[in-house]
Amino acid sequence: MNSYIHPRLRPFFELAEMLEQAARATSRSLRQKHHAWTRPRAGATLRPGPGTPLWNELARIAAAHTVRYGEKAKLGRHLGVPRQRVHEYLIAQTACPDTERALLLITWLLTRHESVGTDQPRIPSPNPKPSVT
Repeated sequence: MNSYIHPRLRPFFELAEMLEQAARATSRSLRQKHHAWTRPRAGATLRPGPGTPLWNELARIAAAHTVRYGEKAKLGRHLGVPRQRVHEYLIAQTACPDTERALLLITWLLTRHESVGTDQPRIPSPNPKPSVT
């Protein structure tokens, strides 16, 4: 195979070579950044949403017990967080508690159930809002 390159075409081939090297470097850099963006972070906080169905159900049940005035503040004192954080956990669902507080929330729900009595369902679900038609 002949490797002769016409003198007038040589600058174009050199430019193409430089572009190829730059493209490879950019591709390598983007692959590394993409890997860093998409890999799960160790210790990253879960956000409530479709990926946390158990938390969504627990928050729904607990929110039904915090309807009365002052209940969020009482729950916040039990969990050791301000009532605004309780609102973020249960109502806004923009945050999830750590494991210890989630377990405290479950014990709070169980003690609430025991104080209501045994004739109630195991864990009562919230009253559905009437639909407006």
